[in-house]
Amino acid sequence: MRILLIHPNYHSGGAEIAGHWPPAWAPYLAGALKANGFTDIKFVDAMTEEISSEGLAKIISDYQPDLVGATSITPSIYAAEEALKVAKQINPKIVTMLGGVHATFMYQQVLSEAPWVDVIVRGEGEEIVVELARAVASGNWPANRSEIKGLAYTEGSNGESQIVATAAAPTVKDLDAIKPDWGVLDWTLYRYIPMNTRVAIPNMARGCPFTCSFCSQWKFWRDYRVRDPKKVVDEIQELVEKYDVGFFILADEEPTINRKKFIQFCEELIARGLNKKVQWGINTRVTDILRDEQLLKFYNEAGLMHVSLGTEAAAQLKLDLFNKETKIADNKKAIRLLREAGIVTEAQFIVGLDSETPETLEETYRMAMDWKPDLANWSMYTPWPFTPLFKELSDKVEVFDFAKYNFVTPIVKPAAMERGELLDRVMNNYRRFYMYKAFFSYPWSGSGRRRRYLLGCLKAFLKAGFERKFYDLGRVGYWGPQSKKKVDFQFDTTRKISHAQMADWEANADRSRKAAASQMAIVSACGGGTEQMEESEADAKAALAKSVTSRMAENTHDAGSVTRH
Repeated sequence: MRILLIHPNYHSGGAEIAGHWPPAWAPYLAGALKANGFTDIKFVDAMTEEISSEGLAKIISDYQPDLVGATSITPSIYAAEEALKVAKQINPKIVTMLGGVHATFMYQQVLSEAPWVDVIVRGEGEEIVVELARAVASGNWPANRSEIKGLAYTEGSNGESQIVATAAAPTVKDLDAIKPDWGVLDWTLYRYIPMNTRVAIPNMARGCPFTCSFCSQWKFWRDYRVRDPKKVVDEIQELVEKYDVGFFILADEEPTINRKKFIQFCEELIARGLNKKVQWGINTRVTDILRDEQLLKFYNEAGLMHVSLGTEAAAQLKLDLFNKETKIADNKKAIRLLREAGIVTEAQFIVGLDSETPETLEETYRMAMDWKPDLANWSMYTPWPFTPLFKELSDKVEVFDFAKYNFVTPIVKPAAMERGELLDRVMNNYRRFYMYKAFFSYPWSGSGRRRRYLLGCLKAFLKAGFERKFYDLGRVGYWGPQSKKKVDFQFDTTRKISHAQMADWEANADRSRKAAASQMAIVSACGGGTEQMEESEADAKAALAKSVTSRMAENTHDAGSVTRH
């Protein structure tokens, strides 16, 4: 049986300005399928290769797959639906499947607007897709589809049809048993511009035990599960030695939540000498940085180059709305500590809520300058339709064109500003911040890898700006303050929304929050709590001592070498 996996052709001018990112979902799915005997698998990255519907039609026609699958986050849902529509047009007998976070929670709407999608895989797909492939290969599809957990599909035809969802499948309990097939990717396509090297996005954990109101990841993955750090490093070693990867970003929402595992991960990288061969980055939270103040240089020694911090908002009111536990002063201190440890720091600001004003946007700029992060990113609030915050702000959401739910388009219109002015003010923040960095910061940020990295980031930023791809500026017609009243975000106003389907879907974080309701404290943000800190204190001290001893040994060895020569 032939299986074709497609990453849909969608662009927004957001994270992709730093390079082309390998879609990690495909290797993980392909690895699970191949481990179960499905070896004839082809992957097409229509996004990176910018393959049109016509080009995709030729690939499908030449390959003649039996099963075609695509994934989708919210902004890429229409592109994913279109890819599967092309497959059905080539051969109506092809079974078309769609997965990803948007389809998982919005399957009613997706199946209604894209009837050519045969089945939706709800939740993490490795085990579900294997069962689905077995049914197709044995000829039991669609007869036995109701017996497979984790699916949604349309049953019946025309006026008699109804959308059916089978029971939610259990989460994958043994993540270490999944062996991703990284060879399914064409590694010549994936380059990280700041370092001019190949880039990968492995993961150490899935899920999150906390419940940030704007985030959907803890809902999607349900259980928080951490892999064996040695297994993760095995994977990274393969990526470095077999596929020449020079930079990776851990896909985890917050890999430092479990400090013990994170320390073991760093120790393993150092023990294998991989910290000399590959640099890496993470997203994490201010509280974890403050907790690990004494370990930051050790993390840097393990190759940690870039930390993106969820500072989220300048106004404390917004931090509270997002269920964050951080305070303004904490943000500034965390950034300073990272900078002193030699780690490049990126501050993330969420802007564009209903309460946004020119004054609050100016405040984020002043704070960015005061905190002195190496990089700053102003992301438009994007109201995922399956998050708690969406429910709270739903009366403020007027745009349901999901292709624009991409962190660069102002979905919510502030009460005191037009969307064009909001975009202009955000661009003004970017211009001032990076002009200052280009002339007064980056060129004098030392002479080593940190300086080269920052200059590489500046190159990526300038390249995207010159090409008008940054923030999709070329497409919306923004050319500076003089054009702010003429900006056209090209919203499809015919798009409507239906409710997310979560009746049978409860994350462990939901249960934990409910169970803790009567206790003294409830952790409801993406950060570490006291129990975690106490649990791993001994491991932290041991790691710190080991790191110091290691550096002393290296210094002694170097001194001996100088003496001998």
